[in-house]
Amino acid sequence: MLSQARTVFTMPNTFIQIYIQIVFAVKGRQNLISSKNREELQKYISGIVQNRDQKMLAIFVMPDHVHLLVGIKPSISLSDLVRDVKAGSSKFINDKHWMTGKFAWQEGYGAFSYSKSQIDTVIQYILNQEEHHKKRTFKEEYLSFLKKFEVEYDEKYLFEWIE
Repeated sequence: MLSQARTVFTMPNTFIQIYIQIVFAVKGRQNLISSKNREELQKYISGIVQNRDQKMLAIFVMPDHVHLLVGIKPSISLSDLVRDVKAGSSKFINDKHWMTGKFAWQEGYGAFSYSKSQIDTVIQYILNQEEHHKKRTFKEEYLSFLKKFEVEYDEKYLFEWIE
């Protein structure tokens, strides 16, 4: 799912254009999200983002993690948006009874900023997740983001990985 609209978000005397890729994982890094439920979950998460007055540019749900590209307005903090997406989508999945037991996302997330000139490339990257993960694991992908964006981290605070 993607949007071709590129909007500069404004408030009086405030001009903002912030594009953030958000990545988060299923608790326990289990492959719990089936491909048959992917589209419905992507639409639901997109609705959460839009209801918070933010712009969803791309989303792809893998069985064990999610990538979003969002245009962020200054009306909400990134952490509040991610909290709302994760809480709302967890409740949605549990209400749908897509799996036995209780579904939850892992604590934390990655957030990586991009310039407008990079947006089309990032959208294509997100939409081609299945192909990317034929060549590299989610752990390899996530660690490459941290390295590329020069994010300092402590291994003990990364997602739980299933090797």
